Amino acid sequence: MMDFDVITVGTVAEALDALAKYGEDAKVIAGGQSLLNILKQGLMAPAVLVDIRRVEEIGGLRLDGGLRIGAAATHRALELSADALRMHPVLCETERRLAYVQTRAWGTVGGNLCIADPTSDLAPCFFALDAAAAIAGPEGERKVPIAEFFVDYYQTVLGPGDLLTEVEVPAPPPRSGAAYEKFRNVEGDAPIVGVAVRIDLDEGGGRCAGARVALGGVAPVPWRAALAE
Repeated sequence: MMDFDVITVGTVAEALDALAKYGEDAKVIAGGQSLLNILKQGLMAPAVLVDIRRVEEIGGLRLDGGLRIGAAATHRALELSADALRMHPVLCETERRLAYVQTRAWGTVGGNLCIADPTSDLAPCFFALDAAAAIAGPEGERKVPIAEFFVDYYQTVLGPGDLLTEVEVPAPPPRSGAAYEKFRNVEGDAPIVGVAVRIDLDEGGGRCAGARVALGGVAPVPWRAALAE
């Protein structure tokens, strides 16, 4: 692994300034659970890591119409969130089976998405829940549906000066339910295949009014199984 400098920032504005200054030579780090492994393998060689761990404005979870998950919120924070459990229990259930508690206590939701590993546990869940990514960048702020966030293996729509700040998950429709299942060799491992499903029932509760079926680990990016839906 090559040498690099670390710049610790305290606000989103400071992070954007650092990313603008160093451009493609910079990578964002929060928990580093995925990024450090990639650096060790020599797949990336940034000159600068911009540490956003202390950026409080993107470090928490809150309810605001839907569930808003800060990019620097840890997996453990999502797992234990009463707000998430009340609105989207599938996220808490998924987190309980993600890696091991030590990893969940340090790794972040935003880092998991930005590394764009096609075997991510969270990405299919966010697909099924119609989530969106809030992104800050040189041109201001924008929102991207999570289904458009991933471009290819380990690639997202984020440009060199962009920062994922939040994942916005809308409130579920009435009479809906969601579940996630994954198939793996060893407990705690990344899934070989992961499947998230959401079903919405009609007003009578006896017929399916809508469905979401999202898969991880079967393509370069998370994938909606439209035919199955």
